[in-house]
Amino acid sequence: MARDEQQVREYVERAAALLTGAGFPRMPARVLMTLTAAETGLTAAELADRLDASAAAVSGAVRYLQTLAMLNRVSIPGSRRDLYVLPHNAWYAASMAEGRIFDAMVTMSEAAVDSVGGLESDAGQRVQEMADFMRFIQHRLPELLGEWDEQVRQEREQRKAAGESNVD
Repeated sequence: MARDEQQVREYVERAAALLTGAGFPRMPARVLMTLTAAETGLTAAELADRLDASAAAVSGAVRYLQTLAMLNRVSIPGSRRDLYVLPHNAWYAASMAEGRIFDAMVTMSEAAVDSVGGLESDAGQRVQEMADFMRFIQHRLPELLGEWDEQVRQEREQRKAAGESNVD
């Protein structure tokens, strides 16, 4: 099936707007969705061109996405340019990286409970509830990601058995 570049651009912008509405920074969301919909990795100049954005905006966005483990920079042999690509299963990689954030939030929040008035105060209860929630997510995340891995494996096997192309 042939790509419809206009529909791809519309999808990228709608998906990026959804992410932005959920609190994700706008330009990183646009870069992430552009790379998600791209057939290959893209250079910073190609990203800037596709997004009608400045080089500085793209640079900041790719740095942000790298900190989330959602983007890899690959050197192009014989060139001073780099190619930006999504790692295999970028959402999974980003979820694994969240473990560090959960650790830090649990530790920091539990230490702050007394500072905000202890468990006898509404603020202390909210801070403790946040720590408890983060700990819960932190413990469940490996199991959920394991289930995701298994589901992806099974779906690939089913597509391969059905003779679909573009199966890893």
